[in-house]
Amino acid sequence: MEILVCVKRVPMVGGRIVVTADGQDVDTRMSGFAVSPHEECAVEEAVRLVQRFGGRVTVLTLGPPAAADQLRDMLALGASRAVLLETDGREWGPIATAGAIVDFARAATEPVSAPVPPGPSSTPAAPAAPTTPAAPAVPTTPAAPAAPTTPSAPATASTLGCPYDLLLFGNEAADTGDYQVGVRVAHALGLPCVTGIKNLEVADDGAVARARREYRGAEEVFDVPLPAVVSVKEGINLPRYPSLPGRLRAKRATIEQYVPPWRQEGLRKERLRVPAGESKRAEILGHGPDAVPALLALLEELGVL
Repeated sequence: MEILVCVKRVPMVGGRIVVTADGQDVDTRMSGFAVSPHEECAVEEAVRLVQRFGGRVTVLTLGPPAAADQLRDMLALGASRAVLLETDGREWGPIATAGAIVDFARAATEPVSAPVPPGPSSTPAAPAAPTTPAAPAVPTTPAAPAAPTTPSAPATASTLGCPYDLLLFGNEAADTGDYQVGVRVAHALGLPCVTGIKNLEVADDGAVARARREYRGAEEVFDVPLPAVVSVKEGINLPRYPSLPGRLRAKRATIEQYVPPWRQEGLRKERLRVPAGESKRAEILGHGPDAVPALLALLEELGVL
């Protein structure tokens, strides 16, 4: 089973969010970077499926050269191949990001069969031997009725022109929360798509996936033919902790790098603004017994007394 997992490099913001002076980005000088939690669960889900069916997990990200660090983190979790679609710092929206992923997926499709031209070192073909005239045709008896055929095998990724049996995405990015890239990729590739998935099962023959998600207190179940696009949510599994051999292997791994053409979108970011938070203050009512009247008045104001 060939699985493509698309991940995103996002800042680890644990405290106060600060915007750059030009209002175009989050100031990450004092913070590190990681993969979105939803997408880390997607990588874990892909590794588990490959451990069951065999195959390969390819992780892909679109971002600056420094995003290679996040790809190596995913290789340490068990992914087999890492691909970086390198950008030059310009803003890539969900439409452009999906377009770059679609171009990569289409380019990765290998032709079913292609003639291999002889190389310069090939020996010339021997001349054809003279043939004798064909003998007169012998009358044949009518052909026997064709035996009933067994049903054909289910369509696979290669027969449908898609190089991957499953494309996994996080339900939304941890920084922008666009909810768009996976859906746009599925639409462009003509694949079925389910989103917000919290449980994923693949049939033993690898032809159908059963996806479950929670919606308004109920559970929705989808049977999706593969290949398909699935976006998962955090909690579908518990990602494993990378082992020391996994980290060493990821450190030595080669990351494939491509430079996709930049696409300008119709939407343009004007600026970022940090919403105003609730102000908090402490007031000293008094000291010792002198504070009792003020405390009683406050309790009455709050409706406690």
